[in-house]
Amino acid sequence: MNVIIEMHQVDLSAVDLNLLKLFEALVRERSVTQAGLRLGLSQPAASRALGRLRTMLGDRLVVRGKLGLELTPRGEALAGPVARLLDDARGIVSPAVFNPASATGRITIAAHDHLSSLVLAGLIARFERHAPALSLHIAQPAGDNVRLVEQGAADLALGIFGALPGSLYRRSLYTDSLVCVVRSAHPIVAGGLSLENYVNLRHVTVTISGMGESAVDVALSALGLTRHVALRVPHFLAGAMLVADSDMILTLPSRLARRLAEGLPLMLLDLPLQVAPLSPAMIWHERFHGDPAHAWVRQQLVDVVASFNTGG
Repeated sequence: MNVIIEMHQVDLSAVDLNLLKLFEALVRERSVTQAGLRLGLSQPAASRALGRLRTMLGDRLVVRGKLGLELTPRGEALAGPVARLLDDARGIVSPAVFNPASATGRITIAAHDHLSSLVLAGLIARFERHAPALSLHIAQPAGDNVRLVEQGAADLALGIFGALPGSLYRRSLYTDSLVCVVRSAHPIVAGGLSLENYVNLRHVTVTISGMGESAVDVALSALGLTRHVALRVPHFLAGAMLVADSDMILTLPSRLARRLAEGLPLMLLDLPLQVAPLSPAMIWHERFHGDPAHAWVRQQLVDVVASFNTGG
């Protein structure tokens, strides 16, 4: 028999949704006593709750049968929807779980070439090993990349940041210092790099964000000195390749300098100038702070950076 039941608007504030848990237990146990035990209720308390449930739903829902309680037609009709509703509710309130092995989607990181060069190989190796279906995208840099993270165009950004909006989190990754690189056969190598020599050489500089003076120029200015910038480029790799084929000099972070010197004929020299250490960090928006997938990616970055010190 097919029966069409007209549904009426119900004020949920007057509905005790906890009673649906009793109904679910009654469907499973077919006993008021056993249903009560499942929910931690005494038999009298379970009976009173059943009375309220019947009033709320306007039906007896269960009646006595030969083998225990039997569902009325309305009880039969409600059993499936109530079970699904409660399962959905449990899913909503259960902690989110991230399984890297089955994760799909794309993580977008905003980073300039020097930080990408240092962390990408280790990060993608971890993705391949632990999260093979998760892809990685490096966003086109936009200034210091803070706005990309604020606007949701990037999940994370790597860089050296000043003051940040209150909606962003920051975690320092490591501490670095500046060094100089010249071609291996550069005449300056034999005599050593003094501050006077440094200022008089022709410099390649890398413009990363395009905002403000570099730390080197600020330190030189404090001494009443300036350097001759012969060439400005947007990428450290391009700068290093040009230095390797000329008598120019490039000042850059030491970790990156060592990495580039592995593949280019470059010599590392100490910077003859006091400049504050560099503190690269990663930043992310507060809306992703508690997300387990993003937390996992952030931890992978921390582990990659930690491997710098162990050679892993």
